[in-house]
Amino acid sequence: MDLTRYSRCLLSNYASPEIAIARGEGSRVWDDEGREYLDMGAGIAVSSLGHAHPKWVEAVAEQAATLAHCTNLYAIPPQAELAERLVAKAGPGKMLFCNSGAEANETLLKLSRLHGLRKSGTEGKVFRVVCAEGSFHGRTFGGMSATGQEKIRKGFGPLLEGFSFARLNDLEDFASKITDETAAVLVEPIQGESGIQVAEDDFLRGLRQLCDERGALLMLDEVQCGIGRAGDFFAFQRSGIQPDAIALAKGLGGGFPIGAAWVGEAHADLFSPGSHGTTFGGGPIACRAALAVLDVIEQESLVERANELGAQFRKRLDVISAAHPKLLAGTRGRGLMVGLSMRVSAVAFVQDLRKRGLLTVPAGGEVVRFLPPLNVSSEDLEKAAAIVETAIEDWHLNED
Repeated sequence: MDLTRYSRCLLSNYASPEIAIARGEGSRVWDDEGREYLDMGAGIAVSSLGHAHPKWVEAVAEQAATLAHCTNLYAIPPQAELAERLVAKAGPGKMLFCNSGAEANETLLKLSRLHGLRKSGTEGKVFRVVCAEGSFHGRTFGGMSATGQEKIRKGFGPLLEGFSFARLNDLEDFASKITDETAAVLVEPIQGESGIQVAEDDFLRGLRQLCDERGALLMLDEVQCGIGRAGDFFAFQRSGIQPDAIALAKGLGGGFPIGAAWVGEAHADLFSPGSHGTTFGGGPIACRAALAVLDVIEQESLVERANELGAQFRKRLDVISAAHPKLLAGTRGRGLMVGLSMRVSAVAFVQDLRKRGLLTVPAGGEVVRFLPPLNVSSEDLEKAAAIVETAIEDWHLNED
């Protein structure tokens, strides 16, 4: 493929691509020149079953040949089934389906406004949302306003008012930001884009108590860390808390676009007919794709597997890190959401790994993200670690 077509015909909101991916199977992809790559990014945590999983392909193809689209003016049987299965996992409540993580977070932000209206009886009186520094909640105006990264917000001001930011894992800082005008707290149990920053269990438990005491919603963005990625179906579950709302997307569809918002039973009645909507959200193909993902996750015990393989993979990377302290600063994360912290820019290293046949994702400037399919083999994880080790050894020689 002539990659200069990108600069001629597409906006420059993405960096110019270096390769063109033509097909995929399992944990591997091939470019248009036939070169094979080990995919440890999975489309940024999207391809949870890898590429072209036969059960997923069958479900999508069958639904496409039956009914591809149906407006939400009518009942969509796969949508109802998916809602029931997700509610069974999240707890008593109701679902809203959309197309992306940003849309799911917009739903949560609208929920916070409706909660503020109910709480105060006056629109615009209780509307503020406290988020975490380093957070990422999407690139819509609501998502950017809730994102604690200036590089995401820059150039688009003025953004929505009412958002403040506190340090992740600093309960006192969050407490100081919550006022009588605060409607909700929105955090990621594991921040992905800022470099795999994990919210501590005690911190999440403290946030739950704080929100209960002050009448604010606790809303969790599990767009990247949910659907088994972190070794539990929801990343927050290890803390033992119950949030008021959850945003989901990415791995839920296994490669087909779908987002979702779960709203707890106590607040599900805040949405009424006409208060929110989406043309494509919860369409038949998207819901069948997500149902196939849930089926395979359950049938193949992929949540438990992610926890086990992720721990093994981190130990392997920690050994490499300990041998090269000038370049590496250890690992962090949970399950198959692993960050390798570097003492130099991760971008150049990710580019080098790509040239060696390994696809990863940079984050937070100096972190390499590993987000492989949940059904990745232990052999492929070992191969990925071996490629990282060889690359680091070469970089070490160059550093010396």
